[in-house]
Amino acid sequence: MSKYIDLTKILTKLPDYVFDYIQVAYDGESINTQIGYSIDIKTFLDYLIKFKFGKSFSPEDITADMLNEVTLRDLNGFKAYLREYESEYVSATGRVIKRTRTNNEYGINRKLSGIRGLFLYLYKNDLIDHNVTDKLDFKKLHQKMKRPLNTNDVMNLINVIYNGEDYFEGRNRASYLNRKQRDIALFTAYLGTGCRVSELVNLNITDVDFETSSFLITRKGGDRQEIFMPVQVENEMLKYVEERLADEETKDTDPLFISRNKKRILPQTVEKNLKNYCRAAGITDPEKMHPHSLRRTFACNLIADGIDIKMVAELMGHKNIEVTHRYYTQYAAERRKQVMRSLDITGRKEDENG
Repeated sequence: MSKYIDLTKILTKLPDYVFDYIQVAYDGESINTQIGYSIDIKTFLDYLIKFKFGKSFSPEDITADMLNEVTLRDLNGFKAYLREYESEYVSATGRVIKRTRTNNEYGINRKLSGIRGLFLYLYKNDLIDHNVTDKLDFKKLHQKMKRPLNTNDVMNLINVIYNGEDYFEGRNRASYLNRKQRDIALFTAYLGTGCRVSELVNLNITDVDFETSSFLITRKGGDRQEIFMPVQVENEMLKYVEERLADEETKDTDPLFISRNKKRILPQTVEKNLKNYCRAAGITDPEKMHPHSLRRTFACNLIADGIDIKMVAELMGHKNIEVTHRYYTQYAAERRKQVMRSLDITGRKEDENG
């Protein structure tokens, strides 16, 4: 509850359009994520007050129309400012405390991403005349791409999700059996469509259309997109929906994926359950135990099948194709590694008898 209060405190000191943007763009994301992006936007508005509009303004005074005055030079200045800057806040005792903040390349990109998302939201809703952030260059990241699940990982994970009664005992087994079909439908949809966890948990029953074998999700930024289901995903989704509609307690509940309390399942619950399934499947790499690893695996499988990068970007919901290109780079690096590791320096094939 305290984190909800913290988020509310932050948003009440920001313009109404920021509140609307956070609600639309990060609905279903964790409270920590919403707080983080809200603080990033406040940092940007504080920067504009300090270097552009003047200290007579406060963040909530910055109207959407004033953001039309923001130039590429302002954005580049903010990008440089993020390297090291001073922030201040009021403590519980009323003291004003100043702190020096620093950001690495990842931190700078995250903050710029939130600002670009805000401007895109305002532009799409006709609250600003143009989107100056389209011209903004992001800093190049020099970080290792996280690994997707390999074929054995996926097979083992699916086996546990489908047959959890053979892997869990006692209360854990009973809990699994109560949510079995829900989790089969949820995680096959995750692996089979590459949707973000927030996009899946925010689905309503009315978003699923078995006549077109698709469901309708809300992407980041509020765009709606039709996602077509692979046959296995559709079959498991149908079983789950039939199970839901047959339950008198839940048949009139709007959310598709619900908890044992009959409320919409939270992203944190999905992450917790996935970690339990991964441990049971013998997957211990922390990078592979996060829900985003399933999305990453979906992308790499498409690339391995030779799907065009533009199609992969569309299926992944990437607005910037450079994000998709990272998956291609990672896949190419992994293939090079596999080729070199299997190379016999004598030139002989492993199955050669002579």
